Amino acid sequence: MFENWLQKVQIEDYPWLWKVFAAILVTALLNYVVGKLLDRLKTKLEKTHTVWDDALLASIRRPAYWMIWLVGFSYALQLILQTSDAEIFSVLNNLRAVLAVLIITWFLVGLVREVEGRLLSGEYTKQEEPFDPTTVMAIGKLVKTAIIITALLVAMQTLGYSISGVLAFGGIGGIAVGFAAKDLLANFFGGLMVYLDRPFAVGEWIRSPDQNIEGVVENIGWRQTRIRTFDQRPLYVPNATFTQISVENPSRMLNRRIYETIGVRYDDARKVADIVRDVKDYLASHDDIDQNKTLIVNFNSFGPSSLDFFIYTFTKTTNWVAYHEIKQRVLLDVLGIIHQHGADVAYPTTTVKLQQEVADQIEQGGAEQGATAQQETSA
Repeated sequence: MFENWLQKVQIEDYPWLWKVFAAILVTALLNYVVGKLLDRLKTKLEKTHTVWDDALLASIRRPAYWMIWLVGFSYALQLILQTSDAEIFSVLNNLRAVLAVLIITWFLVGLVREVEGRLLSGEYTKQEEPFDPTTVMAIGKLVKTAIIITALLVAMQTLGYSISGVLAFGGIGGIAVGFAAKDLLANFFGGLMVYLDRPFAVGEWIRSPDQNIEGVVENIGWRQTRIRTFDQRPLYVPNATFTQISVENPSRMLNRRIYETIGVRYDDARKVADIVRDVKDYLASHDDIDQNKTLIVNFNSFGPSSLDFFIYTFTKTTNWVAYHEIKQRVLLDVLGIIHQHGADVAYPTTTVKLQQEVADQIEQGGAEQGATAQQETSA
């Protein structure tokens, strides 16, 4: 059946058919050549350690293929359009322009995403640590939002809509939306303030003395921030909350503090001065103690059952686990210094003083009970 149709078709009646076939063939060949060039370019760029060339190559491949096919089909469509006045072709012409805008937008958004991912990984940077995730994510979101909005406006202009009218409508509608979604806008601007002021970043440990908020920041969005609590539960906090509460950022501390009060027995009162002196000398020569920070070891108070002195110093590390290891060693060594002086730590004791008459009555009562018990034993 197809052979019969080919025999009936007269090529002379369709002079543009060969041109269309040639345009599609050239498009396919060009697509193949571009693919090979990109493969060779990828091999060369793998030897470099820059962000932009690798991100550009990773994001341009598929949009380039689609753009080549779009141009090729557009040229073929133009050849057919010259021999036909059908209205469908004018519609397809507008569709071609919109598709071109979408492909360019696809490429630009992909480029931003690739650059963002490489900057966050730190693989392509010369510094030991990657870029600040909060800054990179904020800039990436702003750039992608600007690209998408611009692409929508260009596409609407291409389809015949007036951009000035759309913007005017958006200004009037923005007022109504502002009243209807004030909480949403408050969260948006709260997130913007977090990005600008940077009280915390992704991966940092934060807590609030005003509310029960504590954990590690996992993501800072435009509306809410996701925090992973220490019991591994996700906590979603609206960004507007951070404009109304105090936020403590322990991840940015410079040191961790050791502040302990130790009590010595009153029987070892003569040894307290020597103990305090030796403990201070020990801490002053400790490798894990920051000697540039405040270091205090002093007799502090007469406790109810002990003579108290306190230790106030700072470790060099801020790591939570390492800090407790250092603190444990320090406290055990301080206990050893106390024992070296023949002293010991005190424990809570109570001394009861009775009047002599009461003491005699108690003693007499105990003697009578003893005699009664002895008589019962003899019987």
